[in-house]
Amino acid sequence: MGARCAIRSHADIVVAGVIATLFLVQILSEAGFAADRAVSLSAALLFSVTLAFRRRVPLLPLLAGVGVIELSNLAAPALGNTGTFFVGYVIAIYASGRYLEGRAALAAGLTVLVAIPLAAIEPGQRFSLSDSVFIVMFFVGPFVVGRVIRERRERERDLEGRAAALELERDAKARTAVVEERARIARELHDVVAHAISVIVLQARGGRRVLAERPGDTRQALDAIEHAGEQALAEMRRLLGMLRQADEELALAPRPSLTGIDELVARVTATGLPVDLTVEGEPVELPPGIDMSAYRIVQEGLTNTLKHAGPARAHVIVRYSPHDLELEILDDGAGTGNRGGSGHGLAGIRERVAVYGGELESGSRPDGGYALRARLPLVLAR
Repeated sequence: MGARCAIRSHADIVVAGVIATLFLVQILSEAGFAADRAVSLSAALLFSVTLAFRRRVPLLPLLAGVGVIELSNLAAPALGNTGTFFVGYVIAIYASGRYLEGRAALAAGLTVLVAIPLAAIEPGQRFSLSDSVFIVMFFVGPFVVGRVIRERRERERDLEGRAAALELERDAKARTAVVEERARIARELHDVVAHAISVIVLQARGGRRVLAERPGDTRQALDAIEHAGEQALAEMRRLLGMLRQADEELALAPRPSLTGIDELVARVTATGLPVDLTVEGEPVELPPGIDMSAYRIVQEGLTNTLKHAGPARAHVIVRYSPHDLELEILDDGAGTGNRGGSGHGLAGIRERVAVYGGELESGSRPDGGYALRARLPLVLAR
């Protein structure tokens, strides 16, 4: 920015120097200046110097030009008729229209209007309509051109500012999306690992107890551990792959869904926790985020039951309604009252529900056991 201002300042000095040089050549070489050469030379050089400030103080060369016109009418008639002055004053008029704004621009416009009759009507000369039209055109024209260019540049700056603001907004949204995606992946990893580890620990504990008496049950427990480990590994690969795969590849990867709730219930039942599944209402196609979150809520609820309920039976209810999806995970165990445990299970469920503006209830049941109820609105999600 500083370099650009320096270049402009040097350009203005060069313009002023060129005009001063042309004035000097004309005044010293032409016979019309013989009677008033000193006065003309002084006025010409003074006007030329003001052109060096045409960007910083645009009114200065404009008013100086009016002074030259009036001096030409009163004492130095040849000065105002030179082509050099005409070019210099057109530059001054353009600069006033280009760089002034508000009241200063209005004052410049009035100054141009005042200069028109002073330049068109010369003392001792016959009034000529054609000369007047010429003066009006070449005085008003540069001022109008300057205003048009100024307004266009302001619109360009405004558009550039809006584009920059939009770019900043997009960057902020992108950063927010990255943070949200990392949080979602963290929740997903927690759910996957917590569920798999709970199943593995329970099966290993049960298999160890019956290792000598019932080898068949031990084999079944080992099969369950293997299956849980394989599934957890596949899920973790999918989640970690989100950090490096393209969007098109991710779109092909299977996501957890309530359509797989039967398989989830069967897997948990195979670990030794009997689970009943009830689906109420007419199942509808759910938004992807709601669908995956609902599956994870049920999974985490059953995982907490596995970890904390002790010997128990669980009941999962999935209830569809026109406006909401309701989930209930109930058990009749006599374990700890706080099924959130020491980890982030219940907190993760609460966060999933809050993302979609839903409601969550959890706590001990009056007749024993524990209840986890979540409501996810479908209208706002769509």
